[in-house]
Amino acid sequence: MATVTLHGDAIQTSGTLPKVGTKAPDFKLTTTDLNTKSLSDFLGQKVVLNIFPSVDTGTCAQSVRLFNQEAAELENTKVLCISRDLPFALNRFCGAEGLENVVSLSDYKDGSFGKNYGLNFTNGPLDALHSRCVIVLDEKGNIKYTEQVQEIADEPNYKAALEALLDD
Repeated sequence: MATVTLHGDAIQTSGTLPKVGTKAPDFKLTTTDLNTKSLSDFLGQKVVLNIFPSVDTGTCAQSVRLFNQEAAELENTKVLCISRDLPFALNRFCGAEGLENVVSLSDYKDGSFGKNYGLNFTNGPLDALHSRCVIVLDEKGNIKYTEQVQEIADEPNYKAALEALLDD
């Protein structure tokens, strides 16, 4: 279990993020067109998992915008934006913003992604939503970098995540 804060108030998560150097847990997430994607769909590419509570908050929306902008410049890399938002909300947001360089995925069905990655909130006003995290994977699905943002209202360290993509 990890502790993060929301405006200074402590909130617990369901576990801890998987360790750097380990294989990322597989997942099944729902796309904006209601299909299913798993980690194996992205093997052979570098992957950034941009995980957040809800795209309908300012910080979460900004992370999607920034990673969309950066993803356009990245070779052989996919940015997966993951939350428990409904696929319709993710689709609406990306459509309204003109964001086409990220893959929006929802963990709304059973929350198993958040449970398997140890990042679901277990108390507080955001109970059951995902904490703000960034996880970078290599082409084989191995974890190269993780960050669980200590204060939920803060943005992740984009620079460190993007630099992890360059390390071989």
